[in-house]
Amino acid sequence: MNSVLQHDLNDLENILEKAKQQGIDFLNDLENIPTSNKNSIDYTRELNELGLGSLSALKEFNERLAPLMVASPGPRYWGFVTGGSTPASIVGDWLATVYDQNTQAIKAQGGSSALIEFETINLLLQLFELPDSFLGGFVTGATMSNFTSLGVARQWFGKQFGKDFAKNGISEPINILTATPHSSSIKSLAMLGIGSNNYTTIKTIEGNREAIDISDLEKNIESLNGRPFILISSAGTVNTADFDDFLAISKLKEKYNFWWHIDAAFGGFAAVSDKFKHLVEGWEGADSITIDCHKWLNVPYESAFYLVKKEHTSLQIETFQNSNAPYLGNPLENFNYLNVLPENSRRLRALPVWFSLLAYGKEGFCDIVENSTSMALHFGNQLIEDGNFELLAPIRLNNVCFTLKGDHNQEKVSQFLTELNDRGKVFMTPTVYRNRKGIRASFVNWRTTENDIQTVIEEMKAVFLEI
Repeated sequence: MNSVLQHDLNDLENILEKAKQQGIDFLNDLENIPTSNKNSIDYTRELNELGLGSLSALKEFNERLAPLMVASPGPRYWGFVTGGSTPASIVGDWLATVYDQNTQAIKAQGGSSALIEFETINLLLQLFELPDSFLGGFVTGATMSNFTSLGVARQWFGKQFGKDFAKNGISEPINILTATPHSSSIKSLAMLGIGSNNYTTIKTIEGNREAIDISDLEKNIESLNGRPFILISSAGTVNTADFDDFLAISKLKEKYNFWWHIDAAFGGFAAVSDKFKHLVEGWEGADSITIDCHKWLNVPYESAFYLVKKEHTSLQIETFQNSNAPYLGNPLENFNYLNVLPENSRRLRALPVWFSLLAYGKEGFCDIVENSTSMALHFGNQLIEDGNFELLAPIRLNNVCFTLKGDHNQEKVSQFLTELNDRGKVFMTPTVYRNRKGIRASFVNWRTTENDIQTVIEEMKAVFLEI
């Protein structure tokens, strides 16, 4: 064994203890760590010949790389719908690294860690009150969850014409209908060869809404003259957390032949609260659903899962199977995640989620969701009371979409947000809503309190006076 490696092995407990303490120090100081910075490094460092060893590498990390890190898991990081890791999820994530499983088969000589994934998906179905008619698995994020689900949808579409798109390529134009899709869905269409421009945009409901206009949807369906299609719907749009009418779509499913996919990356968590579960009523009728865990479940990046109806399992295997790997056996008889997902190599992403679900239960996550929505309303009210800001849309769940008050301030929005973020007390993202420049604050972090809202409001007032 290499002498440096041997030394690290002998000193493993000390190395991990120092890394643990560094993690604790970071998490305990989150409120004081900036949410953004302009630090940089000279990234042309040359690789040394002999190796430094873990402790010397940690020392250099602290000196050069740690200053690049921002408080993205903190209570005032309101951009990108980003959650922060809970204690239980950190335990699960660390142990996933320690055990270092390549999660594949349920029964295999090489290990059966996929059973943990199966159990975790079952726990998630209970959390979201969804039936066990769904098969699920873990991927990196909403993009790969949407990709997986829409990949199976693409195979389903081909089968309507007696064709195998996975084997022979797309030979029929695929009809995609959607109203306000997330960019990850559009990216998935590009990666799947369908085309990022090849979808029909359905009108949204009149008024300040981003949800599908059901009458316009049916009009577009009728224009297809019985041809199958794929519908991409939303449980929580990016700007305003708006929801499509799933009950109405369920009724359309009884009349027309289509694959129904729901992007519920963060909005699906409405199901865990009695106050908001009506927003997803009827979603169990979907063929596939995308949900992120590194959002409202507050586990570390990267973590999301797909749900696809079990009745489509054969289509899913046709789409993703390792057909040139005979040692894996018959994919229909020997379940292996390698045959139902894009990735062959997969860490045990289920473990942080498993720890979180067992540690905090239904009530814990209901509290997180309801606290986040309460913080969003509180922030919105503070904006209105200040008088210098206005909401661009109603606060329906956890997203606050707002701007500087008055059209004369539109040219100042970008400058305002840049200067606000540069101060490092809060991080929010720019947006455009109904042709107006705006700002979006997303509340999903379990640590956020009213004190954080007050801190941000004071910062915003100061910046507004300066611009």
